[in-house]
Amino acid sequence: MKKNMGNLDRIIRVIAAIIFSALYFTGTVTGTFGMVLLVLGAIFLATSLISFCPLYTLFGANTCEKKP
Repeated sequence: MKKNMGNLDRIIRVIAAIIFSALYFTGTVTGTFGMVLLVLGAIFLATSLISFCPLYTLFGANTCEKKP
């Protein structure tokens, strides 16, 4: 897998994952919507750790900085 996520994108995803999990575990968001946010947060965290987003490949997006 070739990296297709830049540092800013990765940081934003990690922050979103932390917020989603905090909302779920504090009981602010519950039920089905809470579970969806928790799964989405896990996906964001996993993709940011490996610096690869499969959806970016489908849409041809790349936020990774070009190396000179």
